[in-house]
Amino acid sequence: MSAETPHAEAPPVNRYTTTARINHWITAVSLVLLALSGLALFHPSLFFFTYLFGGGQLTRALHPWIGVVLAVSFLGLFFRFFTLNFWKREDTVWMKNLGAVINNKEEGLPELGKYNAGQKLVFWGQSILILVLFCSGIVLWDTYFADVISIDQKRLAAVAHALCAIAAILIWIVHVYAAIWVKGTLRAMTRGSVTGGWAWKHHRKWFRQEVGKP
Repeated sequence: MSAETPHAEAPPVNRYTTTARINHWITAVSLVLLALSGLALFHPSLFFFTYLFGGGQLTRALHPWIGVVLAVSFLGLFFRFFTLNFWKREDTVWMKNLGAVINNKEEGLPELGKYNAGQKLVFWGQSILILVLFCSGIVLWDTYFADVISIDQKRLAAVAHALCAIAAILIWIVHVYAAIWVKGTLRAMTRGSVTGGWAWKHHRKWFRQEVGKP
């Protein structure tokens, strides 16, 4: 196995356990449902999304509870993966050569662990945004907290909630696009494994650790 050429014939490498994949898909589905229901409540022109949830009143009732599911599910992902997402020197080099990475020219770049800089930015970005969304959503949840929250607090929470929701949706779009763009990535969250060639090319340091090669 040479350092220059990905070994396409290497056996598949386990990347995610079944529980990790279930955790991921619960988070993903919750985020999509929150985006659709939130957009429906955000502007009258998007109100038609409420038909997916059984009407306006039901959409308003379900939206915060879906948010609770997302928060709990993402918390599971956070504790599962946060130690693997600490920034390292090779991540800075990777970011400086992002153009080459996008053009599928990763030769000469430092070997990467389980996640690259882009994945780490998505992880920490969503971690912060979901925390703010959850806290601001609690402030806006009149059913339970109307008597203890002031109008000014609700106004501030509404602005923060809307801005963070837009940012979270944009990051999600980038995340999905990148998973499709880098061929072989989706397999990790559907089958739980990646090909040896994919691991050798994109996450060589992690690949060495997994297969126990010097």
